[in-house]
Amino acid sequence: MELYENALVWDDHAGFESRPDANLEQLEGWRKAGVNYLSINAGYDVQPWDNTVKTLASFHRQLSGMTDRYVIVKTVEDIAEAKAAGKLAVTFDIEGMTSLNDSLDMVSMYYNLGVKHMLFAYNLNNSAGGGCHDTDIGLTTFGRDVVEEMNRVGMVVDCSHSAYRTTMEAMEISKDPVVFSHSNPRALVDQGRNIRDEQIKACAATGGVVGINGVELFLGGTTDVEAFVDHVIYTVELVGAEHVGMGLDYFEGEDEIAGLTSRNPAFWPKSEGYVGDIGCMGLDVLPRATELMLERGLSEEDVIGILGGNFLSVAERVWK
Repeated sequence: MELYENALVWDDHAGFESRPDANLEQLEGWRKAGVNYLSINAGYDVQPWDNTVKTLASFHRQLSGMTDRYVIVKTVEDIAEAKAAGKLAVTFDIEGMTSLNDSLDMVSMYYNLGVKHMLFAYNLNNSAGGGCHDTDIGLTTFGRDVVEEMNRVGMVVDCSHSAYRTTMEAMEISKDPVVFSHSNPRALVDQGRNIRDEQIKACAATGGVVGINGVELFLGGTTDVEAFVDHVIYTVELVGAEHVGMGLDYFEGEDEIAGLTSRNPAFWPKSEGYVGDIGCMGLDVLPRATELMLERGLSEEDVIGILGGNFLSVAERVWK
């Protein structure tokens, strides 16, 4: 507990639905669990691009009235200040480039609104590139231009939910470290959302980080913390502890998620296991995950990096 409480605990992706009416009081669950930094998803390809703008407007309004507990951070220095004050540091991310409405100009606008990372496609193809549950078209010309623009403004290139070829091409051309904010190794669970060893190695070669998530389907049908740590350890042994972090994809309300996936079977195909309730590992087990990582032979330095230091290092190199 002492190591956990002293460490910077960084969750690179929240999994609740990105809608303007999403109540951000739920962020208290992360703060009470000892999380110090959280990236909140503000939009994804299931919704039209203007939903992202409306959601960001709502989130900024809500957070402006909660400054005693939460702060939208702009710099890495703001994160340490938030932790010292007992506040949860937050930024935003976007899952899929449909939110750009085919305009490069949207990248800098979103960055100025606190979006610190964005991925290419949410499961299905769009004008930027391929999704992990679709035909792998690779990066389009627009997608390549977006990578260059993200590098220019300081937004982290994120490859989660995207197709193999698309991610490999993105990692080849990005001048900055690239992340998989919330993706698990496919070698342990053969599900299309999980990523291959070659993707993990390519991410590490950019200086990036793979964030392990706690979603039942991607952990092999369980939400046990031991399974989560298995995925952490596998990735550590493959590329080194400095390239592993946490992107828990945590959400509440299994029935809501089940209804969402059943209404949108193209994005969440039944053939990939999106059937019925889908659960996720709770936030309250993070101290136990810390303990298990130590028991599995990781050093305190390794664990501190995985809890948050590694994603912080990426932010230090990329954010502007």
